[in-house]
Amino acid sequence: MSFDRGRKALNLEMTDRIPQVEFIDHDDFTLKIAGVDTRDPVQRPQAWPALAHVLDLDMAWNIVELPISGRFTKLGHAEWSETDAKDAETFCPFTSIEDVLAFDPVAEWGIMEHDEMVKAFQANLDWCKLAYPDTLYPGGRYYSLFSSCIHAFGWEMFLFAARYDEAAFARVLDGFAERNLAQIHAWLDTDLKFFLMHDDIVWTSGPVFPPEWYRKYIFPHYRRFWEPIHAAGKKIVFCADGNFNEFIGDIARAGADGFIFEPSTSLETIVRDYGQTHVIVGNADCRVLQFGAHADIRKEVERCVRLGRECPGYFMCATNHLPNGIPTENVQYYFDVFNELRNRE
Repeated sequence: MSFDRGRKALNLEMTDRIPQVEFIDHDDFTLKIAGVDTRDPVQRPQAWPALAHVLDLDMAWNIVELPISGRFTKLGHAEWSETDAKDAETFCPFTSIEDVLAFDPVAEWGIMEHDEMVKAFQANLDWCKLAYPDTLYPGGRYYSLFSSCIHAFGWEMFLFAARYDEAAFARVLDGFAERNLAQIHAWLDTDLKFFLMHDDIVWTSGPVFPPEWYRKYIFPHYRRFWEPIHAAGKKIVFCADGNFNEFIGDIARAGADGFIFEPSTSLETIVRDYGQTHVIVGNADCRVLQFGAHADIRKEVERCVRLGRECPGYFMCATNHLPNGIPTENVQYYFDVFNELRNRE
């Protein structure tokens, strides 16, 4: 069963078949495979659970962002969809660097009462238990620390303020960290199986700030976040877009038990250094599926299978997701090739 494979891989026990997790936002493929029309907003919430069941996926994505009241920036958004148009609305309520440096995340965004957070998170896990009866699922956050800065201030104000007065900005980071740690403690009072922490700390080109800035202001907070998770006997899987090759070791030393990462980050490096000790999710390139021929797709799947086959915690995944721009037949071929190659025996 897929849940058993996922659980074993999370605990670094070798499985007979390489496990798989996929993030699928493809209308035609979902309708063809799972019978769910994601163009219909009523049916859309059923899509990922239905796909997990039909495709026998071993892990599901699950995070919860609690509502906030207070200032935050809207960056706009675009969807690869026939029905979802580009959201071009953008605004930033922070008009100066001083405005950013005076921001107190706890005072303005607040921290929900512990018991209320536990109730909200447990309700989410109860839904997952029904939606994913045969699939391993985590709890977790999207806007953890670095991503909270992007969410609050947008890129420009974040970049200016963080380097203009590092000591003052460190106090802002402390506020985001306090909110994050409070939510982690609430998750630990639920039926949490493992914690997924997303934080987009880099760009495709690599670090946004000098590496020492992260080592002074970001990774010490990660250690604080993850210590209570380990103390509770749970595992933490870290997820980030972009190229964090510079920080693979820092993230591992901070306490991450696993990595979810895009093709910009080196699967070869992570397998070499952490293949027997960490969960590894990725990193087939969805661009190959979108623009490549079947021979290219097969080569990409073979690359990931070859590298991940001897790693007990490896999950196949096309990162960062499977969007509508990929031809439907290429998505199907990707799954067909992986199913052909995934047996370890």
